[in-house]
Amino acid sequence: MSTLVESVPNFSEGRDKSKVDAIVESMKIPGVYLLDRESDADHNRSVITIVGEREAIQEAAIRGVGKAAELIDLNVHTGAHPRMGATDVVPFIPIEGVTIEDCVAMARHAGQEIWKRFQIPVYLYEAAATAPERQNLEDIRRGQFEGIRAEIATNPARKPDFGEPRLHPTAGGTAVGARKFLIAYNVFLDTPDVEIAKKIAKAVRFSSGGLRFVKGAGFLVRGLAQVSMNLTDFERTPVHRVFELVKREAERYGVMPISSEIVGLIPKKALEQAAEWFLQVENFDSSLILENRLAAVMSGKMAVGGLRAGVEPFIEQLAAPTAIPGGGSASAASAAMAAGLAHMVAAMSRGKKGYAPYESQLSSAISHLGTLREELKAAIDADAAAFNSVMNAYKQAKSADENSAASMIDNALQQATSVPLNVAVKADEIARISQSLEPITNPNMRSDLVTAIALARAAVTGAMANVEINLASMKDQAFVKKVRERAVGLAKASS
Repeated sequence: MSTLVESVPNFSEGRDKSKVDAIVESMKIPGVYLLDRESDADHNRSVITIVGEREAIQEAAIRGVGKAAELIDLNVHTGAHPRMGATDVVPFIPIEGVTIEDCVAMARHAGQEIWKRFQIPVYLYEAAATAPERQNLEDIRRGQFEGIRAEIATNPARKPDFGEPRLHPTAGGTAVGARKFLIAYNVFLDTPDVEIAKKIAKAVRFSSGGLRFVKGAGFLVRGLAQVSMNLTDFERTPVHRVFELVKREAERYGVMPISSEIVGLIPKKALEQAAEWFLQVENFDSSLILENRLAAVMSGKMAVGGLRAGVEPFIEQLAAPTAIPGGGSASAASAAMAAGLAHMVAAMSRGKKGYAPYESQLSSAISHLGTLREELKAAIDADAAAFNSVMNAYKQAKSADENSAASMIDNALQQATSVPLNVAVKADEIARISQSLEPITNPNMRSDLVTAIALARAAVTGAMANVEINLASMKDQAFVKKVRERAVGLAKASS
């Protein structure tokens, strides 16, 4: 089963686009996708929404923290939003194939790595909190960077969960946690009086007697009073109910909402709830929405074919009387499947009580296998593209002089050799990782590891056959010798 996790790191920079660009770029790794980025100059804060597989998104978030530490100095930072770190908060949110408990484990792993790599102390919050008083982010962040810096060495309540009792001199500290999907929802009032926004926020937020699952504060943003809120469980406290209460409270002070904004993303279901409330549609059901009905119908069609529907097109392409896709692409696919199987075995053992002593080894294997799997999936198309380049080189060589033609063909063949050679190297690595997993994973899943090893070794054999056939056509003997020397160990591994 694939895993899908969302992370929404908040960075204390919303005015310098080049810095935010650099932070976003640092998080772009295979298996992670940027969904949204929001920057606010008044808050001087950016909210970046990324989604990806469990292992990849952990690494992406950690790298983002490191880049922010390089670029942001809290000693000179000012903004309306409270903050304690260059990377203020990093939540992990379960989307598919993971539980909130899995995200707690992710938060703890990320917290350890952030301290280890960057010497930034980490506080765990929400579901990952180690004590009840650490659950609420506002309690951890109270006093902000300056206040925490003054107390962290002497006040036991300020001791971080990971790291020594001292803030990073410029990057401060970071809160890392696990939570459900959160909606960042702000309502602007038709007044610059921020005190009114603060009073409304106090009436709305749960901590002072307001709505459950709502956190709120008042700020002056773009010359208007803003009620800034986080909705931590929109299904039990929906957006429309929050807006209606803000509107009612605003009337007490002779003001009214003039607009609202979503920071980051919002689930479709939340908007469906709001539409049902405000439109008062009789017998409303989400299936009445065109896109929902289409998705249900199309997913039903896909289900008819089962797993076969996913793999059948590629198999039929292999069977077609065309040169591509061929053995190189098939080898890459075989290795990717091997990585997937080994990943599954390790993931199903990690977190189980009987395999707790191997948590670190399993996490490392899962992370590496995830990266290898993404690279090998890309190699399926890369091998076909490399073959096309060789064919084009032979065509172009017909109209070139002898030396140019030879160089053109050799260059194309080198690329066509490099792709399967890299596949073989990665497949060999997968076989070795799979073997190392046997003694530290559930023995009932040994057959999956045996299959993974067999697929990986077949990939090595197939990829090296593609390497050899390209080498036979090359004139650059120095390159040929270098590749064959490297291939010796791989040939033994596949036997």
